[in-house]
Amino acid sequence: MRRSLVIAAVLLFLAFVLIGGPSVALSLSSSQQPAAEPTHTTQPTPALVSFDDSESGFWKYLSPRKGFQKQSPINVIVRGDVADIDRVLVEASDGDWSEIDDSEEAAVSETYALVSGNSSDNEPQSINETPPNDSVTAELNNSTHNASNDSSTNVTDDASTGPRSRLPEFDWGEADGGTRYAYVDPGPNESGYWATETRQLEDGSYYGQRYHIRLYESPNADDDWVAMQTHSEHFDWFTLRHRVHGSQAAQRKVESNFMDHPQIDPKDDVQRIYLGNSNSSDADGWATVVDIAGLFVVPTLVGIRARRRAAHGTDTADADPVTDRLRQRTTVVVEDHLTAADRRRLETALARLEGGHFALAFAIIALLLGVRAGGIVLEHRATFLTPHQIAALLYPVIGLGIPTATYLIARGLTRRLDAAVVAAGSLAAAIWLDYGMLGVDTLPLEVVAQRMLVVVALGLLAGGAAKRAARPSKVNDMLLVGAAMWVLVLVGTLLGRF
Repeated sequence: MRRSLVIAAVLLFLAFVLIGGPSVALSLSSSQQPAAEPTHTTQPTPALVSFDDSESGFWKYLSPRKGFQKQSPINVIVRGDVADIDRVLVEASDGDWSEIDDSEEAAVSETYALVSGNSSDNEPQSINETPPNDSVTAELNNSTHNASNDSSTNVTDDASTGPRSRLPEFDWGEADGGTRYAYVDPGPNESGYWATETRQLEDGSYYGQRYHIRLYESPNADDDWVAMQTHSEHFDWFTLRHRVHGSQAAQRKVESNFMDHPQIDPKDDVQRIYLGNSNSSDADGWATVVDIAGLFVVPTLVGIRARRRAAHGTDTADADPVTDRLRQRTTVVVEDHLTAADRRRLETALARLEGGHFALAFAIIALLLGVRAGGIVLEHRATFLTPHQIAALLYPVIGLGIPTATYLIARGLTRRLDAAVVAAGSLAAAIWLDYGMLGVDTLPLEVVAQRMLVVVALGLLAGGAAKRAARPSKVNDMLLVGAAMWVLVLVGTLLGRF
């Protein structure tokens, strides 16, 4: 029993070092919490965003239910209609921007967002009251708003040299996602109401990482505007839900896609206005306004297949001499400072390594990353499967496959602590590799806590399966606690406790 407690303490420390510490240091803040539930069933209608030439208007946030809950900020407004947006983002590129699939839309009832909850009274500005720095070019050149911008400024500069003739290379298509409500008001003598999405678009993979747009068209046919909420998100296989990890990157991408279109003047047709709805993880309160009303898209050019953008990155084909020299110097320094006792300890630790340790690490990492890759492959190749069916096929690999493989391999290992540390460390490594491939750099606190708990649970399960733990009885305290903890954490996660 005492040995089990020591191993449990080591696993808790390891989980914090490998999961909790890096997450807190790199991405987390106390404001990144789920939105609070609305406290009143009836609330006064806030000020709405409107245009001089339109009678209708909209509220500057989206809500997961029909109530004024400040959750998802509107960050793109297009002066035009949905058909115009299709021509620019979808038809002109024939790329990967795709429209939502009905079966996928029904599959995801909730999308977890990183927001700070209902903020205090923050009356929205009307679009009629254009604040300073309304030019998108000036705003994008501002260091405050262009920390990681890709090519929007360069596009603007190129536009001044002359008209552009080639269609841009976009990847938008119809998307799937949970329902979000927008409050729209048709105008005088009519009552406002809560509207669902007119359409949803995505660029990316449903089971990987994607950019997601929700579009809400004006309630009046004569008013040309479409309010859009853009964000980036990834599919969390532990919760079977999408988790939003930001909105600025998606806003910049959509903004850049419009600016890249040859018939849109980035200086005259694109600007940014301040709505004051900066309450999500990285939303700054500024919305992009694109004027494409009456935009004429040449029919012969629509649907031309554009080549995909070449991935930007550094050329890693050549060896890095600096890295080689650093590695050589590090080896020399380590050898110079190691005492005889240190060398004996290292030799002892290396001698304890077994082939099963490597097999255990490989199995855990391969299973977790295999689920991610399998979901993406099935999404694109097995189009006859619905999202529910894909999840039903792959989730058991996480829920049952990982602990089963861990138990079977760890039974061949001798030492309990070694098995526990290898299993916990491998799962932590797999989690970070998964997030790294998705480009996720922001995690909410509840996700970090859940990942720490599953790391500890798997470590306990592996330690309890090792030979020395199984000598008195194959069903021992460490194995039972690890298995029970794994089940409880996963069930609690699916029930929305994490």
